[in-house]
Formats: sequence, C-alpha cells, structure tokens
Amino acid sequence: MARILGIDPGSRFTGFGLIDTRRGGAQYVESGIIRVDPGPLAARLGCIFSGVSELIAEFAPTTVSIENVFMHRNAASALKLGQARGAAIVAAAVAGVPVAEYTPAEIKLSIVGHGRASKAQIEFMVGRLLGLATLPRADAADALAGALCHAQHMTMTAPAIGRPGA
Repeated sequence: MARILGIDPGSRFTGFGLIDTRRGGAQYVESGIIRVDPGPLAARLGCIFSGVSELIAEFAPTTVSIENVFMHRNAASALKLGQARGAAIVAAAVAGVPVAEYTPAEIKLSIVGHGRASKAQIEFMVGRLLGLATLPRADAADALAGALCHAQHMTMTAPAIGRPGA
C-alpha cells in the first residue's frame, strides 16, 4: 500500500488530497484547503510550508504528488505559484518524503482522458473514481487528481514481478 499526498499549490489556497492505493485501486483518505492569509509573500510561503509539514506529520504519506508550474499570461502570478510550489516541495524534502511532479495536462489526461479537461470534469471524475458522495472543492479536487495520476503512474511503472515474461 502507498499513501499519496496530492498538492495543488497556490499562493492564496493550496489544495491537498490524500489517497491510499492498494491492488484494487485507490481509496479516499482526506482532502481540503490550506488557507493562506493575505500579507507579505514570505509569511504566505511560511504558512504553506507549515501546512504541508503538518499534513505530512499527521498522515505519513509515502510520496507527494505536486502539479508543475505552467505558463501564465501574468509572469508575476507564475512566479508566486512557483514559490508556493517550492514551499510545499521543501516541506516534503525536509520530511524525507519523495516528490513526483506532473504537468496539469498529464494530470487531466490520466483522470479525464484528455489534457484540456475543465475544472468541472476533473471534479466529477475525482468524485467518481474515489466513490465520493459529495464533490470536493476545485483546489482539493485538483490535488486528489494529482494523487490519482501518481497512483496510475506507479501502477504502470511497477516492476513486472511474477508476471509471465517478466
């Protein structure tokens, strides 16, 4: 079994989602939002670092999956997103938890079947794949989608031990 912490970084809201993976698929554990108070960027990054560190301490994930930075029309927004991502990655690194990185298109492709899926499609498929009665908020759904993407990637790249021809 693996426990995957998905992170959808943001300088105001950082989504998180935890799943357990077993041979039969993925099971929902927890999801939510790390809310970052307005203020100086350094304080907001510290909040993200602390929030992710607390999640790692509480839930003991075996790996973290995080969304890669993609190009924004606004360079300042892209820089802030990259810094928020960095704060989450450092929290995992300090805790000794490996980090896997996926582009938004890779995550969408693995969850919905095409790389240009809408937020609503991601939310719907995450709810369906995890058997959730209520759809998670967009930031949490994106984080769960990242965790599910990594679970699929782990399954596809797992050694073929015991399989014919392996």
